[in-house]
Amino acid sequence: MTAMELAVELRSVRKTYGSGEGTVTALAGLSAAFPAGSFTAVMGPSGSGKSTLLQCAAGLDRPDSGQVLLGGTDLGTLDEHRLTLLRRDRIGFVFQSFNLVSALTAAQNVRLPLLLAGRRPSEEEVGRALSAVGLAERATHRPGELSGGQRQRVAIARALITRPDVLFADEPTGALDTRSGKDVLELLRDVVDRHGSTVVMVTHDPVAASYADAVVFLTDGQVMDRLTGPTADQVAARMTKLERG
Repeated sequence: MTAMELAVELRSVRKTYGSGEGTVTALAGLSAAFPAGSFTAVMGPSGSGKSTLLQCAAGLDRPDSGQVLLGGTDLGTLDEHRLTLLRRDRIGFVFQSFNLVSALTAAQNVRLPLLLAGRRPSEEEVGRALSAVGLAERATHRPGELSGGQRQRVAIARALITRPDVLFADEPTGALDTRSGKDVLELLRDVVDRHGSTVVMVTHDPVAASYADAVVFLTDGQVMDRLTGPTADQVAARMTKLERG
């Protein structure tokens, strides 16, 4: 598989925090590849490096060594300005905490990334984004007037309106009930299947991971296992094995 067929690739990435005896190794020479048009879940015990992998892959944090490539672009060669533009134009983010602006309506929250990029999206464009996540009728509602699942769907619409190359999701169902979580996971699955997007999702939930095409398992900052076509039971069994060491 060529670099251009990979949405994201990490090559021997190392990332540490702290110094001296307090140094913590989050990623220990980790290599991983995420194919374009795929849905990959990233799992592992607490402290295994899941969130650090996501932050480095998304250009939110720079590794100490190694390479991170987004569609063949080496993020390490970009200065902060160009890295900011790349994140804005080619990467979408969805977090557990939604990160919506409480004073803005759903439509205004969805419109925000394009406004910050100097674009003025049409009402139709924003409407399509909200329709795609099943919330066309909630366009004028503020986050406080929406359920947790609806707020997460607004966050997904906001992430997708820029048509990013990759959507990174960090525990996107962590704050949701089972029904709302299922709706969000089905939406992410649909984003891949119908629109050819690439989704990389960190999760602790085997059921959430079962919606992905593949699961990458981390331990101590390295990829220890990979499962293709996962079921929730298979994922749970692998996690139990990793946690027992």
